Amino acid sequence: MTPILATVFGALAALLHVYIFVMESVQWSQPRIWRRFGVPDQATADATKPMAYNQGFYNLFLAIGAILGIVLFWAGGGDGAAADVAGRALVLFSLGSMVAAALVLLTTGMKYLRAALIQGTLPLIGFVLFLFA
Repeated sequence: MTPILATVFGALAALLHVYIFVMESVQWSQPRIWRRFGVPDQATADATKPMAYNQGFYNLFLAIGAILGIVLFWAGGGDGAAADVAGRALVLFSLGSMVAAALVLLTTGMKYLRAALIQGTLPLIGFVLFLFA
């Protein structure tokens, strides 16, 4: 049961980070998006667009790592095969990086607590479950 729950939480964390990628790298110029990130006006959104574009791709790459790790984990069959070990390592690295990024966000101020919790909760749960999967 633990591998299934780990996979669900890992996949949800990856999907969330794909969604963050879409907001930051594709939809950033839309007021409903930049307001969600606390940007005060269109001029600031335009000035920060290259940074948001870049940051979005970080989120996408973490999501891809988590998904590839999950695929390898299941392809390995859980018997210590190379794919199992590689998948577990990749998913733990990707989810751990998501959690670390949420903690870094939190260090920028308590006003980011909600965002850090949204960004970091699913990967944290997935990380812990993958440790025991």
